[in-house]
Amino acid sequence: MLLISFPSDSSMQQPIVMPLFDSIEYLENGNPIINQRITQLSLSGIQDASVVYEHATDWLAEQKYSENNYKAYRSELTTFLHWCFDVAKLDLLRIGRKEVGKYVEYCQSPPLNLIGYYNVAQFKAEKGSSLRTPNPQWLPFRGKKTANIIQPYALSESALKTKIAILSSFYAYLMSEDYVEKNPAQMWLNKSRFASSKKYRLDNDGDNQLAFTELQWSYVISTVTKLAKEQPETHQRSLFLIKLIYCCYLRVSEVAARAGYTPVMAQFKRNPQTGIWSFHIPSSKGGKRRTVSMSNALLEALVEYRQYLGLADYPKSTEQHPLIIRQRAAGRGREVGCINANLGIRQIREEVDKIIVLAAISAENDGFVEDGAQMRQLSIHNIRHTGITHDINIHGRPLSHVQADAGHESIDTTSQYLHTTQIERHQSGQNKPLDNLQGIE
Repeated sequence: MLLISFPSDSSMQQPIVMPLFDSIEYLENGNPIINQRITQLSLSGIQDASVVYEHATDWLAEQKYSENNYKAYRSELTTFLHWCFDVAKLDLLRIGRKEVGKYVEYCQSPPLNLIGYYNVAQFKAEKGSSLRTPNPQWLPFRGKKTANIIQPYALSESALKTKIAILSSFYAYLMSEDYVEKNPAQMWLNKSRFASSKKYRLDNDGDNQLAFTELQWSYVISTVTKLAKEQPETHQRSLFLIKLIYCCYLRVSEVAARAGYTPVMAQFKRNPQTGIWSFHIPSSKGGKRRTVSMSNALLEALVEYRQYLGLADYPKSTEQHPLIIRQRAAGRGREVGCINANLGIRQIREEVDKIIVLAAISAENDGFVEDGAQMRQLSIHNIRHTGITHDINIHGRPLSHVQADAGHESIDTTSQYLHTTQIERHQSGQNKPLDNLQGIE
């Protein structure tokens, strides 16, 4: 393994920043140097470093359709994580509005050794090696230099608003993944001098949707069902995958192969006393494990999927058959050459995102143009929230049951899914009386 070292100088007030996220085409392949860096952080007391890095990588991967967004987001995220881990030495879970204020002060007056004056690639390829290495010449802050004269560093208000808006977007993602319960960046914005700028405020009146509506979800299911019939060799697995995520509130990392985790059929377990089936998740992000109850509809979907694979209707407790298989041999990684290998996070995300786009097109063709536009903004991780939202608000499952199945630490997190649409709220308000006993004499 090729290792690089960053210059250390005891006279420097702050540590040098190591770039954490390579270009989008290399992001999800992983990088041994970055992995080593994250491991060192975990061992040095930043307990959530590896989990936060996983979440950050997943969030950045969703920006792949906009190269400009991706470049801006990864730079801002690298700077923020550097401040959290190296400067403040805090877990992300300990960051509040006060800490975001300190981060803003840091960005307004950064250490001089972290200010660069030229565009520098964050990663570079080493000659004679396929390994890409973080570029120690990259610096997170950009200064101005005219005619070899260095101008005093100044962070414009526009740049600051953009920086915190990106951070707020990341925290919104972490909230959608149930990793954090609050958005300290948005809290800081709401109390700052920028609070009146609607551009940088989150809309809390129902438009910032985290779940598909019933109509939108019906288009997703009908689209993937049709694809499964027309192209079973590709989309039988897609149909089962989407139903599994929806019914069991799963994250993509809980159904995809990743370091230390390969999902198998034996995770479906039948209680010998009750005969009821459940899905066991031995390891999720953060190291939590949980067992999720299965509906009869999901059990039927499992049987149908297994029949297509040529397997017995129900899995045995020792069955190691991959959960979501690929159609051709893996080309890289631990399962290179294997045909029935599990799909990775990137492949699963891409497959489901394509289906969501096809469902959006179908909705638009039927005249639901606004719904189609909203669907295009959603992705695979929104399916988890759709399952939770529908079970609470439509199917009437008890909050405590949903809390356990979703793996929420607090019932308060689950309660956030209790909501009505703006239309429902307005209709109920329109019909409420002033006097319930009016007319009684």
